[in-house]
Amino acid sequence: MTTTSRPVRVGVQIAPQHASYATIRDTLAELEDLGVDIAFNWDHFYPLSGEPDGLHFEGWTMLAAWAEQTSRIEFGPLVTCNSYRNPDLLADMARTVDHISAHDGDTGRLIFGIGSGWFERDYDEYGYEFGTAGQRLDALAEALPRIESRWAKLNPAPTRDIPVLIGGGGEKKTLRIVAQHADIWHSFADTETLERKLGILGEWCEKVDRPMSEIEISVGTRGARGDGLPDMDRQLELGVTLFTLGITAPELDMQGVRDLVAWRDSVTS
Repeated sequence: MTTTSRPVRVGVQIAPQHASYATIRDTLAELEDLGVDIAFNWDHFYPLSGEPDGLHFEGWTMLAAWAEQTSRIEFGPLVTCNSYRNPDLLADMARTVDHISAHDGDTGRLIFGIGSGWFERDYDEYGYEFGTAGQRLDALAEALPRIESRWAKLNPAPTRDIPVLIGGGGEKKTLRIVAQHADIWHSFADTETLERKLGILGEWCEKVDRPMSEIEISVGTRGARGDGLPDMDRQLELGVTLFTLGITAPELDMQGVRDLVAWRDSVTS
């Protein structure tokens, strides 16, 4: 049993690479049928693993299709790159996808994952200025208030307060931005590092006068098999409630997804 007041959730990131769109679409349908809580893709222009020039699709246009295709599952980018789009345009894109996903009068299901960007090939090939990590983080800090302001101005407004997920673990800038703006903080940190960074996030929340309990804690996981289980149990004790497994073609390991869903159900029963 978990002691957290938040529900334990399972996310699955479908890498939009090395597969036809039909395969990605069918995989998403299977994830929804299996009871996965959130489906993610990513916001890159080239594969991150395997053949560097292999099949790959753009993320936000894919999310619009996912909004129509699905009826229950939440979804979003893990994460969108702040550098690739004007912040006001990005806010409008997210609001539109939010509305597309609001079927039969329900609220939308988009989770707005965002980060400062890191994959230099995307920048070089598409003509963006890469700059430094610090510059990209400063740009993210400047963009988020613009995004939030644009959401408040749009007509129609988003169907709900779109949850903002911020990815990254930088202690001087990223976690400060998380404390100020995030509804969800996502990290790929190991358990020991995660525990330390949660302490730092708590310090930032105190500095910006925000309860840390308002932020859901999310981690990337190796799955509910073998060596992954002790980490997941400890992370659950630390307050993690969103566990996200990445899958990619050609394997698209659905058994790992089934195991993770079964673990979620076992700790929440």
